[in-house]
Amino acid sequence: MAPAADGRCASLRVMIDHVGKPIALIGLMGSGKSAVAREIGERLGTSVADLDALIESEEGRPIARLFEREGEPWFRRREGVALDQALGAGARVIACGGGIVLSAAHCRVLRERCWTVWLEVAPAEAAARLAGETEARPLLAGADPAARLAELLDARAPRYAATADLRVDTSGRAPGAIADEIIAAWRGAV
Repeated sequence: MAPAADGRCASLRVMIDHVGKPIALIGLMGSGKSAVAREIGERLGTSVADLDALIESEEGRPIARLFEREGEPWFRRREGVALDQALGAGARVIACGGGIVLSAAHCRVLRERCWTVWLEVAPAEAAARLAGETEARPLLAGADPAARLAELLDARAPRYAATADLRVDTSGRAPGAIADEIIAAWRGAV
């Protein structure tokens, strides 16, 4: 059968590919991944997994201490284990750590098994949102937070873009409004 001139076959392929995939949120720290994931979960009445919280709970230590004692390479591997656990447990909304895209394998899992949303935020706004939390954020410790976030964004933006199915600007917006936009787009993709 030849494809319809109006592109219905392409739309159908997108729908089939999208059905059953959980929503995964990626982006810079301070972009709102955890808060937006909770809002989406509440609105859809579904399970939410926050990978950083999962790691902290299972390891019995805060992320900052894990970075300090185990190092970033260990943490990035542990992040992949947490992603696999969340997917295996049937989480429907997943808040990923900001650096999850540093692993090509993690990006592949997100592209293949999730409908992934990049929550974009300006580094200065992310720094303002994280004010008072820099001790709990090992990649910001001892640095000018806005400048360090700009460096992280420069390094990670190509990976966020290559992994995401949708990009949403979170600057100046409440988590509920962001969640509503994501849900509308997700439903439109189905």
